[in-house]
Amino acid sequence: MGLSPLMRFSLWLIVSVSLTLTTITNSQVSNRTQNSSNVNLGALFTFNSTIGRAARRAIELAIEDVNSDRTILAGTKLNLIAQDTNCSGFLGTIEAFQLLEKNVVAILGPQSSTISHIISQVTNTLHIPLLSFAATDPTLTPLEFPYFVRTTTSDQFQMRAIVDIVNYFEWREVTAIYVDDDYGRNGVAALGDELAVRRMKISYKAALPSNADPAMISAMLLQVNLMESRVYVLHVNPDSGLTVFDQARRLNMLDAGYVWIVTEWLSAVLDSSNRDPEILSLIQGSIVLRQHTPDTDLKKKFFSRFKGNGSLSDVAGLNAYGLYAYDSLWLIARALDEYLKENGNEINFSTDPSLHDEKGSMLRLSNLEIFDGGEGLLAKVLAANFTGLTGQVQFNPDRNLIRPAYDIINADSSGTRLIGYWSNQSGLSVVSPDISYRNPKNGNPKNGSVSARRLYSVVWPGETTTKPRGWVFPNNGKPLRIGVPNRASFKQFVSSESVSENATGFCIDVFNAAVKQLPYPVPCSFVLIGNGKVNPNYDDIVNMVAENELDAAVGDIAIVKNRTKIVDFTQPYAEAGLVIVAPVKERSSSAWAFLKPFTLEMWGVIGGFFLLVGVVIWILEHKTNDDFRGSPRKQLATICWFSFSTMFFAHRENTVSVLGRFVLIVWLFVVLIITSSYTASLTSILTVQQLSFGIKGLDSLIASKEPIGYQVGKFTKNYLIQELNIPESRLVPLNTMEEYADALTRGPLAGGVAAIVDESPYVQIFLSAYCNFRIVGQEFTREGWGFAFQRDSPLAVDLSTAILTLSENGDLQRIQDQYMNNNQCNSDDTTLDSNRLSLSSFWGLFLICGMVCFLALIVYFIRLCCQYKHYSHSVKKEVDRQASEMSPIVKPPKRLGSFGSFKDVMVFMDTKEDEVKKVIKKKSSEKDGQSLQISIN
Repeated sequence: MGLSPLMRFSLWLIVSVSLTLTTITNSQVSNRTQNSSNVNLGALFTFNSTIGRAARRAIELAIEDVNSDRTILAGTKLNLIAQDTNCSGFLGTIEAFQLLEKNVVAILGPQSSTISHIISQVTNTLHIPLLSFAATDPTLTPLEFPYFVRTTTSDQFQMRAIVDIVNYFEWREVTAIYVDDDYGRNGVAALGDELAVRRMKISYKAALPSNADPAMISAMLLQVNLMESRVYVLHVNPDSGLTVFDQARRLNMLDAGYVWIVTEWLSAVLDSSNRDPEILSLIQGSIVLRQHTPDTDLKKKFFSRFKGNGSLSDVAGLNAYGLYAYDSLWLIARALDEYLKENGNEINFSTDPSLHDEKGSMLRLSNLEIFDGGEGLLAKVLAANFTGLTGQVQFNPDRNLIRPAYDIINADSSGTRLIGYWSNQSGLSVVSPDISYRNPKNGNPKNGSVSARRLYSVVWPGETTTKPRGWVFPNNGKPLRIGVPNRASFKQFVSSESVSENATGFCIDVFNAAVKQLPYPVPCSFVLIGNGKVNPNYDDIVNMVAENELDAAVGDIAIVKNRTKIVDFTQPYAEAGLVIVAPVKERSSSAWAFLKPFTLEMWGVIGGFFLLVGVVIWILEHKTNDDFRGSPRKQLATICWFSFSTMFFAHRENTVSVLGRFVLIVWLFVVLIITSSYTASLTSILTVQQLSFGIKGLDSLIASKEPIGYQVGKFTKNYLIQELNIPESRLVPLNTMEEYADALTRGPLAGGVAAIVDESPYVQIFLSAYCNFRIVGQEFTREGWGFAFQRDSPLAVDLSTAILTLSENGDLQRIQDQYMNNNQCNSDDTTLDSNRLSLSSFWGLFLICGMVCFLALIVYFIRLCCQYKHYSHSVKKEVDRQASEMSPIVKPPKRLGSFGSFKDVMVFMDTKEDEVKKVIKKKSSEKDGQSLQISIN
């Protein structure tokens, strides 16, 4: 594309000036000191424009205020030299050079980003600071243009605010309509960068020439209206932007369903027109951004003074750019005041005799001089920190104002409503940025404030409060191209009746049911992929969607990792994990099968506890129960008989002690659980032993060297090779259920396969027709089937919601039962698990039983010790009495000590409870009688 005449001229002009100025820096220069009592200050903007009218009046008032303020620039008067750029880049460049001839120390402007790009190249060399209150192009950076200072908010922040709005309403794509100049192009480029951070995008860019007429705008809007996105970001100039809305209304693009997000140019128009009802009616439903300026007393006084010094039309013309222009002049005045104080009120310009015009040249380059104090003045400007009409005027290291913020306005036919704010501190919020900047914890979403993130309700185009969907199917008369695999087998899922490409089956029914849940029609056309004789490659189908050969793919498509990188899937509508199918081989049951329900460790613990409980019961019952007394041989037999007979609840011995009954109840509960588990496990083992496989599960499948079958076209082959590291030479492609059955029946020795790995829905259908095969092991992956769409397709999100609705209301299950609930084989044996019951399953029961036995013995022995103490004391008294009655020659009987010998203890333990109580009772009676005799005497 060739350069425009303006650009060719500008480039020539810049090169000429730059070469000449380079000569200055390399030659002898002369210095000239200017009288500081009058300092020239330039202004460069379009007088007769929405921004220019407000800026001109505000700058005039600022000059009056500065020159009348004795506390600043004492003895120095600012002379304002304003040049009109006439909305022309060419004329603006010429006016800028004329302004530079007049020894200005700084320039307010330019208003245009395009002129700023051109003039900044020259002012960089002349060291003249440019303070632009309206050039919002984010590419005007200090790295390239060190003498350019933006005193308003960069479009980088405005586009960030727009992206937050788009994200808040859950839209994924926008259409950008912009003016085709530096301001428009670079602003939209910043929008694209911010959208990419959130995984969103500009789906279509519609550029307008700066001088576009209504016919050109209408043609552009017609093209835009054919696109999918209905979210429009309008970034144009204030003086021509309303023409876009006027043409959009003629094309019915301001009706319900459309979204218009407009940059700050429109708020400048609204403020300048004093909320013209005709304009409000035209832009009804739009979301408009406006640079936020705090409502302070200083601002209110300025508005009152503005109104008092001009006509009502002047007041109506005031907008945010006028406030920034006012603050910009005060900024340069404060910086100049600091500079003059440090430099002895001197302002020096450098000239060079070698700088001259060529013969016949009209550029008058000899009039251009370098401001020697430009660098120092620039430093003072960047170091400024004061409160102006627009709030805190201070720059960060990137030379952006430190508190960028926007009001978010909703335009209505009756006026405008403030629905929230955006700031770089808190993002979207209903809390004023003034509060959030002063107190970051208040309304900052990073600090967990939910209410601070929300916006007030919006009235959208068409006078509706229902949030627009934000997209439609492209209005080009073409239905969606839906790819469908033309399968050779398992036609329950996807099949084609004829060459008419009418698809049927489980997957198609689910898709059609989900589409019916959508609140809008979905025109679509099924495109069969494959010849119907061999299953197509599903990765190829997904790639066709990614490469825009298809709009979507519907069928039994597994959601796997490599596919999610190139397309978007809906919510899974069916589980489809991989399982292993192997043939059944009958074999006779083992003679020792009855021992297999429990492990050897379990059998040992059970036997030990039988004996333990028998001993505990014997101890607790021996003194009181005749069934547990007798000769040692008889007692040992009783212990063994009693403990093992509890297994069948056939014990004949009664328990009479409380502790014995308590232990027995707990033990019988344990025995009940053990016998029930044994019976169930033995039954399962005797059944499972009729089903023996060469492949037991995934581990044995990997370890073996036998061939493995897989379904043609599916992801199974890649999974086995890449994830399980199975050599491709072991894999056998199979296409139909008949091939499955034949390969499994023949086995590895006869050219078949040892097992088949496939997704569970196919296996379920296969096993319903062939009952001599079974699933081995567990499902070892957790994939699902979904519908594939192009990346960032909003239809994928809406269909996911529809699938969830089908799942919740039961329709999805009913469709699945219709196709897959026809199992003709007994499914009781499809899951084979020969795991034996181990101690880990019952250690809790045994722990409880052991603790009960231990506690019962503790209580019993405590009671026994107390009883033995009383018994031994009674026996001692009796022995002493007998000894006193015998002659001294006769040896008295041996008496029990406090605890006696071990033999005495054993004798006591063998003594019946009744005898012990009788001795203790007798002694107690004698003691009571003696006490009574003493009391009588």
